[in-house]
Amino acid sequence: MALTLFSRRPAPAPAAAPVEPEPWFETGETWTPEGVTVVERYWTQVHAVVLVYTAAQGYRHSVACLGCHYQETQYKVRYSSLLTLEQAAELANAHAAQCRAVPREIPARPDEPAARELLRAAVRGMRKRDYGAFCFSDLDTQRLVLQRTNDWIVDELGRMADEEPDVLKASVSEYGTTFYIQELPGR
Repeated sequence: MALTLFSRRPAPAPAAAPVEPEPWFETGETWTPEGVTVVERYWTQVHAVVLVYTAAQGYRHSVACLGCHYQETQYKVRYSSLLTLEQAAELANAHAAQCRAVPREIPARPDEPAARELLRAAVRGMRKRDYGAFCFSDLDTQRLVLQRTNDWIVDELGRMADEEPDVLKASVSEYGTTFYIQELPGR
């Protein structure tokens, strides 16, 4: 009888139900784009949504309107700097107060080939105006369209460096991989 008392195991805990995101009260949608964290939402005069989001662990914010094409990643005072949450909220609120754009559809997540081409086009566009070390903050305005994680972007940048070494170069060190945009010929 003593053996039966000690051989009992507690019942397994029930599996937790998957957490569904709260729908936006403005649109009834539950859209959460992959690769970014939506921090705040503002509602424009005609009910479009202005997002404050981050793609960099909360220290670099961006603003984008889902009604018009307004996007901002820098705060311009006397110099350009990355947006803090307070600055991004100020810009989003100011834009929402004056924007009269009709709400557009929430951007659909592109398939792999389309996302790959969007990323490559963005990198090639950076090559035209500058060269040097690639910075992820340069892609902040593309993140709502790409809807991909940083890991996916790093993998695709690695493929691009292998396939198009005249555009992008990869350098691996003990600290990770650094990508360099190559100078245009004839500059």
